[in-house]
Amino acid sequence: MRRGIGSKDTEPPELTVPVAKVCFIIAKAHGFDVKVAVTEPDTGSNPTDDNEIAVLQDHDDDPVREELESLISELSVDEQVDLVALTWLGRDDCQAADWDEVRQQAAYAHNRHTADYLCGNPLLGDHLEAGLDAIGLSCSG
Repeated sequence: MRRGIGSKDTEPPELTVPVAKVCFIIAKAHGFDVKVAVTEPDTGSNPTDDNEIAVLQDHDDDPVREELESLISELSVDEQVDLVALTWLGRDDCQAADWDEVRQQAAYAHNRHTADYLCGNPLLGDHLEAGLDAIGLSCSG
């Protein structure tokens, strides 16, 4: 576990997005992360005959992805910036020394495609969890 930004010596930074909301997004992201590539785009068969296997395939109109994108799109700009900063921290993309610097970089990079950008990350849930951990927060309490 990485300790720097949210080390035991310092208080975790105040996030604009509530931790509970981040944890909900993490849960939704994990639900989307398990999807696999579509093997048969249009089988024409009854889903129950196929043991509902299409539910595990990553279709363009996937309701889990649509819900995740909607959740992120409905966040304020500041909350979206927090999610991007947490994602960058979680995947070690940031060379910044502190939360304020990481968040400032995320704010500078923010645009109207944030939801699509985050949903395009196949490990979004893992990266958000690791980002929370990096600042001394978690979903477990």
